[in-house]
Amino acid sequence: MNKRKIAVVITARPSYSRVKTVLRAIQEHPGLELQLIVAASALLDRYGSAVNYIEKDGFAIAAKVFNVLEGENLTAAAKTTGIGILELSTVFDNLAPDIVVTVADRFETMATAVSASYMNIPLAHIQGGEVTGNIDEKVRHAITKLADYHFTASDKARERVVKLGENPDFVFNTGCPSIDIASEIKSLSALNFDPYEKYGGVGAKPDLSNGYLVVMQHPVTTEYKDSRKHIGETLAAIAALDIPTLWFWPNVDAGADGTSTGIRSFRESNRLGHVHFFKNMEGDDFLVLLNNSLGLIGNSSVGIRECAYLGVPVINIGSRQNKRDRGNNVIDVDYDRDEIATSIHKMIKSHHPQPSQVYGGGNAGKEIAGLLATLELRFHKTITY
Repeated sequence: MNKRKIAVVITARPSYSRVKTVLRAIQEHPGLELQLIVAASALLDRYGSAVNYIEKDGFAIAAKVFNVLEGENLTAAAKTTGIGILELSTVFDNLAPDIVVTVADRFETMATAVSASYMNIPLAHIQGGEVTGNIDEKVRHAITKLADYHFTASDKARERVVKLGENPDFVFNTGCPSIDIASEIKSLSALNFDPYEKYGGVGAKPDLSNGYLVVMQHPVTTEYKDSRKHIGETLAAIAALDIPTLWFWPNVDAGADGTSTGIRSFRESNRLGHVHFFKNMEGDDFLVLLNNSLGLIGNSSVGIRECAYLGVPVINIGSRQNKRDRGNNVIDVDYDRDEIATSIHKMIKSHHPQPSQVYGGGNAGKEIAGLLATLELRFHKTITY
Protein backbone atom coordinates (compact mmCIF):
# COMPACT_ATOMS: atom_id res chain seq x y z
CA MET A 1 0.00 0.00 0.00
CA ASN A 2 1.42 3.40 -1.01
CA LYS A 3 1.64 6.00 1.72
CA ARG A 4 -0.13 9.30 1.26
CA LYS A 5 2.38 12.10 0.84
CA ILE A 6 1.52 15.03 3.09
CA ALA A 7 3.37 18.30 2.38
CA VAL A 8 3.31 20.65 5.37
CA VAL A 9 4.58 24.19 4.79
CA ILE A 10 6.11 26.05 7.74
CA THR A 11 6.64 29.76 7.05
CA ALA A 12 7.34 31.26 10.48
CA ARG A 13 8.36 30.46 14.02
CA PRO A 14 4.75 30.45 15.37
CA SER A 15 3.63 28.12 12.57
CA TYR A 16 6.08 25.45 13.71
CA SER A 17 4.94 25.54 17.33
CA ARG A 18 1.34 25.40 16.11
CA VAL A 19 1.80 22.14 14.18
CA LYS A 20 4.74 20.35 15.79
CA THR A 21 2.49 17.58 17.13
CA VAL A 22 0.81 17.24 13.72
CA LEU A 23 4.22 16.71 12.11
CA ARG A 24 5.08 14.12 14.75
CA ALA A 25 1.76 12.30 14.26
CA ILE A 26 2.13 12.29 10.46
CA GLN A 27 5.66 10.95 10.79
CA GLU A 28 4.47 8.16 13.09
CA HIS A 29 1.36 7.22 11.05
CA PRO A 30 1.88 4.03 9.03
CA GLY A 31 -0.21 5.32 6.14
CA LEU A 32 1.44 8.74 5.75
CA GLU A 33 4.72 10.17 4.48
CA LEU A 34 5.72 13.63 5.74
CA GLN A 35 7.12 16.11 3.22
CA LEU A 36 8.22 19.07 5.32
CA ILE A 37 8.78 22.39 3.53
CA VAL A 38 10.36 25.26 5.46
CA ALA A 39 10.03 28.75 4.01
CA ALA A 40 10.07 32.50 4.61
CA SER A 41 11.04 33.84 8.05
CA ALA A 42 11.36 30.34 9.52
CA LEU A 43 14.73 30.25 7.71
CA LEU A 44 16.02 33.64 8.87
CA ASP A 45 18.41 34.12 11.76
CA ARG A 46 17.07 37.56 12.67
CA TYR A 47 13.73 35.96 13.55
CA GLY A 48 15.20 33.10 15.54
CA SER A 49 16.02 30.49 12.87
CA ALA A 50 13.06 28.23 13.59
CA VAL A 51 14.58 25.82 11.06
CA ASN A 52 17.30 24.98 13.60
CA TYR A 53 14.71 23.81 16.12
CA ILE A 54 12.86 21.87 13.44
CA GLU A 55 16.00 19.94 12.52
CA LYS A 56 16.96 19.48 16.17
CA ASP A 57 13.57 17.88 16.79
CA GLY A 58 14.44 15.24 14.21
CA PHE A 59 12.29 16.29 11.26
CA ALA A 60 13.81 15.83 7.80
CA ILE A 61 13.27 18.85 5.56
CA ALA A 62 12.21 18.04 2.00
CA ALA A 63 12.65 21.58 0.66
CA LYS A 64 13.61 25.10 1.73
CA VAL A 65 12.10 28.19 0.14
CA PHE A 66 13.87 31.53 0.60
CA ASN A 67 11.29 34.14 -0.34
CA VAL A 68 11.32 36.95 2.25
CA LEU A 69 12.02 40.44 0.93
CA GLU A 70 13.54 42.86 3.42
CA GLY A 71 11.54 45.87 4.47
CA GLU A 72 8.80 44.69 6.84
CA ASN A 73 6.28 46.87 5.02
CA LEU A 74 3.13 46.20 3.01
CA THR A 75 4.90 46.11 -0.35
CA ALA A 76 7.50 43.65 0.92
CA ALA A 77 4.76 41.44 2.35
CA ALA A 78 2.87 41.37 -0.96
CA LYS A 79 6.02 40.65 -2.97
CA THR A 80 7.16 37.98 -0.50
CA THR A 81 3.82 36.26 -1.04
CA GLY A 82 4.25 36.47 -4.82
CA ILE A 83 7.74 34.97 -4.70
CA GLY A 84 6.36 32.25 -2.44
CA ILE A 85 3.79 31.28 -5.08
CA LEU A 86 6.52 30.98 -7.70
CA GLU A 87 8.88 28.94 -5.53
CA LEU A 88 6.31 26.70 -3.85
CA SER A 89 4.75 25.80 -7.21
CA THR A 90 8.11 24.36 -8.27
CA VAL A 91 8.49 22.51 -4.95
CA PHE A 92 5.00 21.00 -5.22
CA ASP A 93 5.69 19.97 -8.80
CA ASN A 94 8.85 18.16 -7.68
CA LEU A 95 7.40 16.51 -4.55
CA ALA A 96 3.95 15.66 -6.01
CA PRO A 97 2.15 15.57 -2.63
CA ASP A 98 -1.28 14.03 -2.21
CA ILE A 99 -2.32 16.75 0.25
CA VAL A 100 -0.79 20.12 1.15
CA VAL A 101 -1.26 21.45 4.69
CA THR A 102 -1.14 25.17 5.47
CA VAL A 103 -1.27 26.77 8.89
CA ALA A 104 -3.26 29.68 10.29
CA ASP A 105 -3.28 33.17 8.84
CA ARG A 106 0.14 34.70 8.18
CA PHE A 107 0.51 36.47 4.83
CA GLU A 108 3.02 33.86 3.57
CA THR A 109 0.38 31.13 3.93
CA MET A 110 -1.52 32.64 1.02
CA ALA A 111 1.31 31.49 -1.25
CA THR A 112 0.86 27.91 -0.09
CA ALA A 113 -2.90 28.02 -0.61
CA VAL A 114 -2.78 29.63 -4.06
CA SER A 115 -0.06 27.31 -5.37
CA ALA A 116 -1.78 24.13 -4.18
CA SER A 117 -5.20 25.25 -5.42
CA TYR A 118 -4.05 26.13 -8.93
CA MET A 119 -2.13 22.85 -9.16
CA ASN A 120 -5.23 20.79 -8.23
CA ILE A 121 -3.62 19.49 -5.04
CA PRO A 122 -6.06 18.95 -2.13
CA LEU A 123 -5.45 21.64 0.50
CA ALA A 124 -5.95 21.25 4.25
CA HIS A 125 -6.14 24.35 6.45
CA ILE A 126 -5.41 24.32 10.18
CA GLN A 127 -6.99 27.05 12.36
CA GLY A 128 -9.51 28.53 9.97
CA GLY A 129 -12.71 30.27 11.02
CA GLU A 130 -11.23 32.53 13.68
CA VAL A 131 -11.78 36.27 14.06
CA THR A 132 -9.10 38.83 14.87
CA GLY A 133 -9.96 42.10 13.17
CA ASN A 134 -6.80 42.75 11.10
CA ILE A 135 -5.28 41.62 7.77
CA ASP A 136 -4.81 38.11 9.18
CA GLU A 137 -8.59 37.68 9.16
CA LYS A 138 -8.80 38.42 5.42
CA VAL A 139 -5.99 35.94 4.75
CA ARG A 140 -7.52 33.29 6.98
CA HIS A 141 -10.96 33.45 5.37
CA ALA A 142 -9.46 33.58 1.86
CA ILE A 143 -7.54 30.39 2.61
CA THR A 144 -10.74 28.83 3.94
CA LYS A 145 -12.36 29.34 0.54
CA LEU A 146 -9.32 27.83 -1.20
CA ALA A 147 -9.04 24.85 1.17
CA ASP A 148 -10.71 21.45 0.77
CA TYR A 149 -10.37 20.25 4.37
CA HIS A 150 -10.68 22.36 7.51
CA PHE A 151 -9.23 21.51 10.94
CA THR A 152 -10.54 24.22 13.25
CA ALA A 153 -9.43 24.92 16.80
CA SER A 154 -12.80 25.67 18.44
CA ASP A 155 -16.53 25.06 18.05
CA LYS A 156 -17.22 28.67 17.11
CA ALA A 157 -14.47 28.59 14.48
CA ARG A 158 -16.04 25.49 12.94
CA GLU A 159 -19.42 27.23 12.83
CA ARG A 160 -17.90 30.20 10.99
CA VAL A 161 -16.23 27.99 8.39
CA VAL A 162 -19.56 26.26 7.71
CA LYS A 163 -21.30 29.67 7.47
CA LEU A 164 -18.72 30.64 4.85
CA GLY A 165 -20.28 27.93 2.68
CA GLU A 166 -17.91 25.03 3.33
CA ASN A 167 -19.25 21.47 3.31
CA PRO A 168 -19.78 20.46 6.98
CA ASP A 169 -18.59 16.93 6.13
CA PHE A 170 -15.09 18.31 5.60
CA VAL A 171 -14.96 20.73 8.55
CA PHE A 172 -13.59 19.21 11.77
CA ASN A 173 -13.11 20.77 15.19
CA THR A 174 -9.89 19.01 16.12
CA GLY A 175 -8.77 21.60 18.65
CA CYS A 176 -5.50 23.49 18.32
CA PRO A 177 -2.35 21.32 17.95
CA SER A 178 -0.37 23.73 20.14
CA ILE A 179 -2.57 22.66 23.05
CA ASP A 180 -1.07 19.17 22.67
CA ILE A 181 2.32 20.54 23.74
CA ALA A 182 0.74 22.58 26.53
CA SER A 183 -0.88 19.40 27.86
CA GLU A 184 2.51 17.68 27.89
CA ILE A 185 4.21 20.36 30.00
CA LYS A 186 1.25 21.31 32.21
CA SER A 187 2.44 19.20 35.14
CA LEU A 188 5.86 20.92 35.35
CA SER A 189 5.50 23.11 38.41
CA ALA A 190 8.94 24.74 38.18
CA LEU A 191 11.21 26.27 35.55
CA ASN A 192 13.39 23.28 34.61
CA PHE A 193 16.09 25.10 32.58
CA ASP A 194 18.17 28.28 32.70
CA PRO A 195 16.87 30.50 29.85
CA TYR A 196 19.99 32.70 29.88
CA GLU A 197 22.37 29.78 29.62
CA LYS A 198 20.34 27.86 27.04
CA TYR A 199 19.22 30.69 24.76
CA GLY A 200 21.64 33.55 25.26
CA GLY A 201 19.91 36.78 24.32
CA VAL A 202 20.91 40.27 25.41
CA GLY A 203 20.36 42.57 28.36
CA ALA A 204 20.26 42.16 32.10
CA LYS A 205 19.85 38.76 33.75
CA PRO A 206 17.32 39.40 36.51
CA ASP A 207 16.68 36.83 39.25
CA LEU A 208 13.56 34.88 38.25
CA SER A 209 13.04 33.00 41.51
CA ASN A 210 10.45 35.43 42.91
CA GLY A 211 8.42 35.69 39.70
CA TYR A 212 8.77 37.27 36.27
CA LEU A 213 6.78 38.62 33.35
CA VAL A 214 6.97 37.48 29.72
CA VAL A 215 6.45 40.02 26.91
CA MET A 216 5.71 39.19 23.28
CA GLN A 217 4.27 42.01 21.18
CA HIS A 218 4.01 41.96 17.39
CA PRO A 219 3.14 44.82 15.01
CA VAL A 220 -0.42 44.98 13.71
CA THR A 221 -0.32 45.05 9.91
CA THR A 222 -3.32 47.36 9.58
CA GLU A 223 -1.68 49.76 12.07
CA TYR A 224 1.93 49.20 11.00
CA LYS A 225 2.83 52.90 10.81
CA ASP A 226 2.18 53.16 14.55
CA SER A 227 4.18 50.09 15.54
CA ARG A 228 7.03 52.06 17.08
CA LYS A 229 4.63 54.20 19.11
CA HIS A 230 2.73 51.10 20.25
CA ILE A 231 5.82 49.26 21.47
CA GLY A 232 7.01 52.47 23.18
CA GLU A 233 3.98 52.42 25.49
CA THR A 234 4.66 48.83 26.52
CA LEU A 235 8.36 49.53 27.04
CA ALA A 236 7.55 52.53 29.25
CA ALA A 237 5.15 50.47 31.36
CA ILE A 238 7.63 47.62 31.83
CA ALA A 239 10.48 50.04 32.59
CA ALA A 240 8.44 51.75 35.32
CA LEU A 241 7.37 48.50 37.02
CA ASP A 242 10.87 47.15 37.69
CA ILE A 243 9.64 43.51 37.66
CA PRO A 244 11.95 40.83 36.16
CA THR A 245 10.90 40.52 32.51
CA LEU A 246 11.79 38.21 29.62
CA TRP A 247 11.03 39.92 26.28
CA PHE A 248 10.75 38.13 22.91
CA TRP A 249 11.44 39.57 19.46
CA PRO A 250 8.47 40.27 17.10
CA ASN A 251 7.37 38.33 14.02
CA VAL A 252 8.37 39.42 10.50
CA ASP A 253 5.29 41.50 9.67
CA ALA A 254 4.71 44.93 8.21
CA GLY A 255 5.76 47.23 11.03
CA ALA A 256 8.35 44.85 12.50
CA ASP A 257 11.11 47.36 11.74
CA GLY A 258 9.28 49.97 13.81
CA THR A 259 8.82 47.54 16.69
CA SER A 260 12.45 46.39 16.58
CA THR A 261 13.82 49.92 16.24
CA GLY A 262 11.63 51.06 19.11
CA ILE A 263 13.01 48.32 21.35
CA ARG A 264 16.64 49.04 20.42
CA SER A 265 16.26 52.79 20.83
CA PHE A 266 14.55 52.50 24.21
CA ARG A 267 17.12 49.96 25.38
CA GLU A 268 19.99 52.29 24.47
CA SER A 269 18.55 55.34 26.22
CA ASN A 270 17.03 53.73 29.32
CA ARG A 271 18.43 51.53 32.05
CA LEU A 272 16.59 48.22 31.89
CA GLY A 273 18.32 46.29 34.64
CA HIS A 274 15.36 43.93 34.98
CA VAL A 275 14.71 43.02 31.30
CA HIS A 276 16.32 40.35 29.11
CA PHE A 277 15.62 40.01 25.37
CA PHE A 278 15.42 36.75 23.38
CA LYS A 279 15.08 36.09 19.65
CA ASN A 280 13.42 32.71 19.97
CA MET A 281 12.94 29.66 22.14
CA GLU A 282 11.88 26.05 21.60
CA GLY A 283 8.11 25.71 21.86
CA ASP A 284 8.19 23.32 24.82
CA ASP A 285 10.57 25.54 26.79
CA PHE A 286 8.58 28.66 25.96
CA LEU A 287 5.41 27.10 27.35
CA VAL A 288 7.23 25.97 30.49
CA LEU A 289 8.47 29.55 30.86
CA LEU A 290 4.93 30.89 30.48
CA ASN A 291 3.41 28.30 32.80
CA ASN A 292 5.72 29.39 35.61
CA SER A 293 5.47 33.15 34.99
CA LEU A 294 3.40 35.86 36.62
CA GLY A 295 1.75 36.36 33.23
CA LEU A 296 2.15 37.29 29.56
CA ILE A 297 2.08 40.87 28.26
CA GLY A 298 1.58 41.76 24.58
CA ASN A 299 -0.63 40.59 21.73
CA SER A 300 0.52 37.07 20.81
CA SER A 301 -2.08 34.40 20.11
CA VAL A 302 -0.25 32.15 22.60
CA GLY A 303 -1.94 34.27 25.26
CA ILE A 304 -5.33 33.44 23.82
CA ARG A 305 -4.70 29.74 23.17
CA GLU A 306 -2.07 27.99 25.27
CA CYS A 307 -2.32 30.41 28.19
CA ALA A 308 -6.07 29.80 28.39
CA TYR A 309 -5.45 26.04 28.63
CA LEU A 310 -2.67 26.49 31.20
CA GLY A 311 -4.50 29.10 33.24
CA VAL A 312 -1.78 31.73 32.74
CA PRO A 313 -3.03 35.34 33.08
CA VAL A 314 -2.57 37.64 30.08
CA ILE A 315 -2.59 41.39 29.46
CA ASN A 316 -3.65 41.59 25.81
CA ILE A 317 -2.69 44.91 24.20
CA GLY A 318 -4.50 46.49 21.27
CA SER A 319 -6.55 45.06 18.42
CA ARG A 320 -4.48 42.12 17.13
CA GLN A 321 -6.56 39.46 18.92
CA ASN A 322 -9.84 41.34 18.67
CA LYS A 323 -12.92 39.05 18.94
CA ARG A 324 -10.88 35.83 19.04
CA ASP A 325 -12.43 33.07 21.18
CA ARG A 326 -10.86 33.15 24.63
CA GLY A 327 -10.98 31.83 28.17
CA ASN A 328 -11.25 33.96 31.31
CA ASN A 329 -7.48 34.53 31.56
CA VAL A 330 -7.33 37.72 29.46
CA ILE A 331 -7.44 41.40 30.42
CA ASP A 332 -7.76 43.60 27.31
CA VAL A 333 -6.08 47.02 27.32
CA ASP A 334 -5.26 49.80 24.85
CA TYR A 335 -1.81 51.04 23.80
CA ASP A 336 -1.43 53.09 26.98
CA ARG A 337 1.46 52.78 29.43
CA ASP A 338 -0.61 53.67 32.49
CA GLU A 339 -3.40 51.24 31.60
CA ILE A 340 -0.85 48.49 30.89
CA ALA A 341 0.98 49.07 34.20
CA THR A 342 -2.25 49.22 36.22
CA SER A 343 -3.49 45.99 34.62
CA ILE A 344 -0.20 44.22 35.36
CA HIS A 345 -0.48 45.17 39.04
CA LYS A 346 -4.06 43.89 39.07
CA MET A 347 -3.01 40.66 37.34
CA ILE A 348 -0.21 39.97 39.82
CA LYS A 349 -2.46 40.52 42.84
CA SER A 350 -5.25 38.30 41.49
CA HIS A 351 -5.56 34.53 41.72
CA HIS A 352 -4.50 32.58 38.62
CA PRO A 353 -7.52 32.03 36.35
CA GLN A 354 -9.13 28.64 35.89
CA PRO A 355 -7.81 26.69 32.86
CA SER A 356 -10.06 26.54 29.79
CA GLN A 357 -10.34 23.98 26.99
CA VAL A 358 -11.90 26.40 24.50
CA TYR A 359 -9.10 25.38 22.07
CA GLY A 360 -9.16 21.67 22.79
CA GLY A 361 -7.83 19.12 25.24
CA GLY A 362 -4.50 18.00 23.77
CA ASN A 363 -5.11 15.37 21.06
CA ALA A 364 -5.29 17.48 17.90
CA GLY A 365 -2.10 16.20 16.23
CA LYS A 366 -3.13 12.56 16.17
CA GLU A 367 -6.70 13.43 15.17
CA ILE A 368 -5.52 15.54 12.22
CA ALA A 369 -3.08 12.84 11.06
CA GLY A 370 -5.87 10.25 11.21
CA LEU A 371 -8.11 12.42 9.06
CA LEU A 372 -5.34 13.12 6.54
CA ALA A 373 -4.89 9.37 6.14
CA THR A 374 -8.54 8.56 5.52
CA LEU A 375 -10.31 11.54 3.95
CA GLU A 376 -11.42 11.29 0.33
CA LEU A 377 -8.89 13.08 -1.89
CA ARG A 378 -10.69 16.07 -3.43
CA PHE A 379 -9.78 19.40 -4.94
CA HIS A 380 -13.22 20.57 -6.04
CA LYS A 381 -16.18 21.81 -4.04
CA THR A 382 -19.93 21.28 -4.01
CA ILE A 383 -21.78 24.54 -3.45
CA THR A 384 -23.60 24.48 -0.10
CA TYR A 385 -25.10 27.97 -0.07
